[in-house]
Amino acid sequence: MLSITLGYGIYYTCRLGMSVVKKPLIDGGIFTAEELGMIGSALFYTYAFGRLVNGFLADHSNVKKFFPLGLLLSAVINLIMGSTTLFWAWVILWGLNGWFQGFGSPSSVVALSHWFSNRERGRYYGIWSTAHSIGEGLTFIVSASLVTVWGWQGGFIGPGFFCIVAAVVLYYTLRDRPATYGLPEIADWKNDHGTSMAQKDKQKLSITRTQFLILKLRPIWILGFACAMMSATRYAINSWGILYLQEEKGYSLMEAGSILGLNTLAGIAGCTAYGFISDKLFAARRPPVTLGFGIMEVISLIIIFYAPPGHPVILTLAFVLYGFSLPGILAALGGLFAIDIAPKRVAGAAMGFIGIFSYLGAAIQERTSGYLIQQGITMLDGVRQYDFSKAIIFWIGCSIISLILATTLWKVKIAE
Repeated sequence: MLSITLGYGIYYTCRLGMSVVKKPLIDGGIFTAEELGMIGSALFYTYAFGRLVNGFLADHSNVKKFFPLGLLLSAVINLIMGSTTLFWAWVILWGLNGWFQGFGSPSSVVALSHWFSNRERGRYYGIWSTAHSIGEGLTFIVSASLVTVWGWQGGFIGPGFFCIVAAVVLYYTLRDRPATYGLPEIADWKNDHGTSMAQKDKQKLSITRTQFLILKLRPIWILGFACAMMSATRYAINSWGILYLQEEKGYSLMEAGSILGLNTLAGIAGCTAYGFISDKLFAARRPPVTLGFGIMEVISLIIIFYAPPGHPVILTLAFVLYGFSLPGILAALGGLFAIDIAPKRVAGAAMGFIGIFSYLGAAIQERTSGYLIQQGITMLDGVRQYDFSKAIIFWIGCSIISLILATTLWKVKIAE
């Protein structure tokens, strides 16, 4: 549990480096906001398909080897990124990074589905989902510090070296499925067998055939679209939030990184709370808790972007509320609900299928946000001025659409 949680958190440091170097790159005339949007979207497109393909592969692979391999390759890509400024090289390299990043999440979910039973999975999935916040916090605080001291190159080279060491450590600490060590299946051990589609899993279907059965589940498709919309908002804040705080609110890089870092710390509490509340208070029903967290998330965004200026405490508290609510929603929409519904032996495929929606949404957001922000840039007396108004409407709108889609799953039940 510690290995997949901390390990996946470390994955993020090699994925989010772009978010802390945007202002230095724009101010240095290296790339425009629109070009950075194109580079950023390259990662999300390949990550989307990488999550799908690697999700299918993870069901057949040894987690102990598969998980650290992706981190190692991603680290190498980051080291190369810190040594070149060629635009198309960045597009290709960042795209490759997205594919290798797609090793982490499916491997983690395969481990979770095999080591924890239906009635306890929400709590442990919530704990694992704190990896998102751990990784974002490390990036926004530590990587921002590296960039402040060593320039934009530090945002890639520092995480690259760190992740190489982490990949070696993870190889020795991770464990594959219980059966690999002669242990019984968790469903047998806990007497917690599913029904519904999971019953088909007991038939003599191959893993590959069972993987494709999930494509017939309508709730899985709705989850995919809902997750795409919420991921658009999430990665808009992650990718452009620091630039927004610097240009619109006047914060320094370290101040902006610290605010987003504090926001991610709240996410640790949010993920844990979501899993506990949905398991204990709602008998593993996810939609009611998702609705409550979704309302909090939309309110927090409205405060962040439309509250009167000059109130840093209100802004910080709004980011804390956002950080608390969003990770819990994504824990459900991004995988927990899907692996509740799907057979456990194909949890990686279910996670990968949701992932392709999620990160296509993030990729489209990156291009759209970059375009809208670039269109809002004007020069006044030689000083670059930003207008984020259209991008903000786009970001909040994505969250509202996601919440509406998620609410349509109110009556969907997990396998008992």
